[in-house]
Amino acid sequence: MLDALRKGAGTWVAKIFIALLVFSFAVWGVADVFSGFGQNTVAKVGETEIATVAFDRAYRQDLNRFGRQLGRPLSTTEGAQFGIPQQTLGRMIAEAALNETGRELNLGISDDHLAGIIQNDPNFRRAGGGYDRALLAQVLRNIGMSEDEYVIQQREFAERQQIAQAVSGDMPAPTAYLEVLNAYENETRDISLIVLTAEQVGEIEDPDQAALEAYFEENKVAFRAPEYRKVTLLELTPEALARPEDISDDMALDEYERDKSRYFEAEKRRARQIVFQDPAEAAEASQRLSDGTTFEELMAERNLSDNDVNLGLMAQEDFLDTAVGEAAFSLSVGGTSEPVDGRFSTAIVNVLEIQPEATQPFDDVKADIKALLAAEQAEREVLDLLDEIEDARAGGDLLAEVAERLQLTTTMPDAFDHAGKGLDENSVSLPDAVELISGVFSSDVGVENDPVQLGNRGFLWYEVSEVIPARERTLDEVTQKVIDAWKEAELAKRLENMADDYAERVKNGETMQALAETAGLTVQTNDGVKRTATSLAVSRNGLTQLFAGPEGLVAAVEAADSAARVVAKVNKVNIPAFFAEEQGIQALGMQLANQMQDSLLSQYVSGIEERAGVEINDGAVALVLGLSNQSGQTQ
Repeated sequence: MLDALRKGAGTWVAKIFIALLVFSFAVWGVADVFSGFGQNTVAKVGETEIATVAFDRAYRQDLNRFGRQLGRPLSTTEGAQFGIPQQTLGRMIAEAALNETGRELNLGISDDHLAGIIQNDPNFRRAGGGYDRALLAQVLRNIGMSEDEYVIQQREFAERQQIAQAVSGDMPAPTAYLEVLNAYENETRDISLIVLTAEQVGEIEDPDQAALEAYFEENKVAFRAPEYRKVTLLELTPEALARPEDISDDMALDEYERDKSRYFEAEKRRARQIVFQDPAEAAEASQRLSDGTTFEELMAERNLSDNDVNLGLMAQEDFLDTAVGEAAFSLSVGGTSEPVDGRFSTAIVNVLEIQPEATQPFDDVKADIKALLAAEQAEREVLDLLDEIEDARAGGDLLAEVAERLQLTTTMPDAFDHAGKGLDENSVSLPDAVELISGVFSSDVGVENDPVQLGNRGFLWYEVSEVIPARERTLDEVTQKVIDAWKEAELAKRLENMADDYAERVKNGETMQALAETAGLTVQTNDGVKRTATSLAVSRNGLTQLFAGPEGLVAAVEAADSAARVVAKVNKVNIPAFFAEEQGIQALGMQLANQMQDSLLSQYVSGIEERAGVEINDGAVALVLGLSNQSGQTQ
């Protein structure tokens, strides 16, 4: 069970929860599972215990916090898959280690000081200012914590802060460290480049037989035939089971009458509006419209385009400003309103088009209604057949036998490899089920497999019918592929040799410009390049190489395009000025200081854990995560 937690910690989702840790370190690996303790204790550091109920509460709070980021609630078992409990328990073990030290050192704070901390917490202050005990009680009630528990928790937190402050508090980042890091991050270089491509190499002839055979022998693994598998598939989806022809016209008509509003479209109008911030200006414009000025002429005078004034084709309830909507729906086509006192400003409204309300006739939507009813019926059938298929599979029936009995259809796609490609190396048409290929290659012939999800409401069963082992291919089978690979490797070698030769010529005194002109190429000049640049014609490794040497460095480096090579020269190195009082430097200093403090505190806490010993109650953890059965055995 705890293996699942450890595995989950490596996912990107788990990394989000690093922010939940009080200190930046891991605790797994130092713990021993212990016995002889009841389910009320989930872990223990020295003599300091972590109550199961406290872990359960903290874990659920972390689940809720992560669920809000994810956009949906998570169950305790889902959280375990994401590695969340590992973060929660890790944080609590770190806190317990410091609590253990506080106990040994007889640390404490006065009741008056603790009361001040709680009363000054902004979470418990009323809107007008001042401490609100009723608000504290409400918050504690929502998280299932008593006031006594909260006071104890805050006392321990204050004592941990004393230790943290003593170990690493207020430790600044060394100025020399900041200066070096600032120079590293903000250094720029002026670089000249000549890019060599396949065009400079020219056409590469096919290798002779001896060279071809030698290349094939050296690279046989690259041309090895992968393992392929053949499978039998049984799909169960509403789309496959739906039978619109079984839905009568009367049934469809009943549905049409029952939900007729679905086929009704309200009247819509395409309107334009000119907005005026000054009502007097709007009144003047309205008078001019009455005197014969057109709406278009008024738009032109105010430098307004159609995009500036067009509100689109909308029903009345779709108008953001109800007053403008009412005005638009009071006009005929081409009509223009008086000034409208809208929610945000005064406007004059003009109507371009009226689309009357309409109800789609039954005959026009009959086929759609039948398809809808058939799909709903099929969804119910899917759930019924799911149980029948699983019962039959549990009884030992093969998919073909199950399909014949239930009048379903199996399919047998061509053999495919781990990438879903067939023997001809083209993609095999397979159902769109994420876990299908991995499941097939984790199974074997004769093994019964659980169904995988197919779409939103479907299921897919699979049986491996044949395994075609991986094997070495002969040269005759892959001759053209070997030729293509040899030519690609030969191109890379020739480009590298050419780039090395050009770089040597520049080192010997030839200018980049003269070299480029001789080769019929151009020099690309790039000033102010940072080591993090992404728009350069040089690869990331090549850029690192160009920042590793001094001004005047000439090198042949990798290009951003793998089918090219670059000759580069560092013309100038620009070291940024360092001003310790600059806002960005101060922010960087605070960040580095926090990292150093966390690192020291991490080492300190790790030492406490090693000395005091950390024990984890596997059964209690499993109980909180919902991974135990009723008999208390870990699943």
